Amino acid sequence: MDIMERIKGAWKVCVILLLLGGITEIFASELPLLVGSPDSKLRVNFFIEQGCAFYNVTKNNKIVIDKSMLGFKFRNIPALDCNFILESSKSDSLNQTWEQPWGEKRFITNHYNELKVYLKQKDSLQRTLVVTFRVFNDGIGFRYQFPKQKNLDSLIISDEETEFNMTAMHNAWWIPVHSENSFYESLYRHTPLNKIDTANTPITIETKDGLCFTIHEANLTDYASMTLLRTDSLRFKCELVPWSNGDKVYGKAPFATPWRTLIIADNPGDLITSHLMLNLNDTCKLDDLSWIKPKKYIGIWWALHQGKYTWESGPKHGATTENTKMYIDFASEHNMKGVLVEGWNLSWGKDKKDDTLISFLKAYPDFDMGEICRYAKTKGVTLIGHNETFGGVSNYENQIDSAFRMYEMLGIDAVKTGYVSKYLDGKEWHDSQFGVRHYRKVIETAAKYHIMIDNHEPVKPTGISRTFPNLMTQEGARGQEFDAWSRDGGNPPSHTTILPFTRMLAGPMDFTFGTFNFENINNPKTRVQTTLAKQLALYVVIYSPLQMASDLPENYSGNKAFQFIADVPCDWEDTKVLNAAIGKYVTIARKDRNSDDWYLGSITNEEARTLKVPLLFLDQGKKYTAEIYKDGDDANWKMNPTSVNIERFQVDVNTKLEMKMASGGGFAVRFTSDIK
Repeated sequence: MDIMERIKGAWKVCVILLLLGGITEIFASELPLLVGSPDSKLRVNFFIEQGCAFYNVTKNNKIVIDKSMLGFKFRNIPALDCNFILESSKSDSLNQTWEQPWGEKRFITNHYNELKVYLKQKDSLQRTLVVTFRVFNDGIGFRYQFPKQKNLDSLIISDEETEFNMTAMHNAWWIPVHSENSFYESLYRHTPLNKIDTANTPITIETKDGLCFTIHEANLTDYASMTLLRTDSLRFKCELVPWSNGDKVYGKAPFATPWRTLIIADNPGDLITSHLMLNLNDTCKLDDLSWIKPKKYIGIWWALHQGKYTWESGPKHGATTENTKMYIDFASEHNMKGVLVEGWNLSWGKDKKDDTLISFLKAYPDFDMGEICRYAKTKGVTLIGHNETFGGVSNYENQIDSAFRMYEMLGIDAVKTGYVSKYLDGKEWHDSQFGVRHYRKVIETAAKYHIMIDNHEPVKPTGISRTFPNLMTQEGARGQEFDAWSRDGGNPPSHTTILPFTRMLAGPMDFTFGTFNFENINNPKTRVQTTLAKQLALYVVIYSPLQMASDLPENYSGNKAFQFIADVPCDWEDTKVLNAAIGKYVTIARKDRNSDDWYLGSITNEEARTLKVPLLFLDQGKKYTAEIYKDGDDANWKMNPTSVNIERFQVDVNTKLEMKMASGGGFAVRFTSDIK
């Protein structure tokens, strides 16, 4: 009997067991083992050959991930990658709905079937390794567990041998690991698989028959970040980011690895609406969430990149009491609840070689923090703190408890953290176990003092915000700041049409769009490479619960298009993807969590195009006023980016919009119910 016949036979057994419900034990003789998705379209097959453990993944009976190895090598103990026998296995299932405190969708369905495999090595050590597979309708997750046992205590992982073996020479959207920077701030490549060396995740792959799948990880806790190393033309293996001494992970049994994840979809839009990453994280650990509030903010930030102000103290210092009050006034007048101030703290940037000089408690003399916070409170606005560490995490950890305590007393409820340095503490990668531990310490300390975190130069998101929802947003990709100073001129128009299908699948991003003035006197060779209408559409397309209006107040004043930024929320009841092609265009509709209004954003790459957009997401029997902000007939991101037309007319569920987008353009729509 060949392997596929054995799999089909075992699948019938597995279906019967799942129908019985509850936890079912399967005995060692029943190899291979299978577990399918609730809709039976996805399957994971587990089997052992010559003592080595393998899995594969199928959708609609077609192999997505071919025969791929599982296991570990260690520096201090023998490997756990061979001599395995199946000791036992258990199946389980779950179907529940849980509510997010904020997000792209309020209520999340968590429905999966689970297979837990207990492996034992048939040697004198008799060590056990557990592999758990969870199969959802939209993808799979699997992870390893090291149970507490006699011959396995402290371990030093030198290599995780997890493989992802492809079936054909697909094309992938990916960014390289560490070769350009250590912050994931590279432009995405679109190449065949054999052009990849080592790639960061998420990596998104599209097959010739249109199937899309994304490889990433969930619940990255006290472990090294996973990258993908190509070992031959079609085979990739997990390559963990090491400590500076070469070790990958230090662990002590019992402990579990992060989940290795695959979102698998019939079309690109379904990747965006998957919640697999969140579902594979632990439930919320915070008892009181009343202080966690999504909000829009403005800040003393873009003017620094434009050269109007400086971060450092001096004649052009931006972070002054006077400037900050002016920004607070603007925020209060335009439905914004936060003001970010960079460059406020003593010794900011004075000597990056000695980060111990940087204080997160003391302000420059021209920045009266107490007075500013008092004034902000009278205006219904809060200050967003900025902590740039320049990679000096030890100095930061020595101060964060005192600093966050002070911020809470002053009414500062959010902090933007930064780590602009190739290494942390001069030697460790941001995405190593060292970095993962540090970022978690900051999140947990912030929660203790009721502070939300916006993390720049982070370790990549992996759904941790379900467990600690005060981790609101992160950078972790090329944001709009590159449009102010990058030597390559900035982010091309296609960049934001790739992010929703790659980086954004990992979690919210603080991209910092909202530019209305496209001139850059400080660096005329760079510019924001979109139209103004596309800048508006990005407020719907690129999700963040802390959402910035990045431009200067004077560039917004008097511009009617700014009304969309004032109106658009950053917390959603539901999300729909209406049309999508990776790297070309995407249209997303979202329903406001606090009203009956819907918002829509559509963006294109360098190519001008016309899209037909059905409004089937609107309620039956209701009339809506559509307020549309679209590219003017003469708009073009290179020659005339600010041309925008604003239209208002009545629509309903049967309406189909036909919208023209300029090169590098887009359109944004607010739908307000006519029935109040």
